[in-house]
Amino acid sequence: MIMLSRNIELPDNEIELTAIRAQGAGGQHVNKASTAIHLRFDIASSSLPPFYKERLLAANHHLITGEGVVVIKAQEYRSQEMNREAALQRLVNLIAELTTVEKTRRATRPTRASKVRRLEGKIRRANTKALRGKVQ
Repeated sequence: MIMLSRNIELPDNEIELTAIRAQGAGGQHVNKASTAIHLRFDIASSSLPPFYKERLLAANHHLITGEGVVVIKAQEYRSQEMNREAALQRLVNLIAELTTVEKTRRATRPTRASKVRRLEGKIRRANTKALRGKVQ
């Protein structure tokens, strides 16, 4: 059971984890052991709330396929367990990133005092620069 928020959790049976052989350097160990993890998560058939499903399916993200399946490959660690944790954490981070609702910006105006301070600063700076002229 993966906790996404206080009241939203993801059952383990909706996430498909497969151990595969890792790529890259590592010598004989990387050729023999299946330490990389291939994670697949089908958004449409999951038990996520409709709001989460809509946001995830509408997102244009490189980890989400056209069919609405999240595919994550974790192979940065030498142990399978650490790669499994990394893949699950990346899934949680992806869901959190794509489902956060940003606050709408409210236009504000500067106060009268801040306008006066700005103009006084400009006058002070102009006077300082005016004193740098040639002396007669």
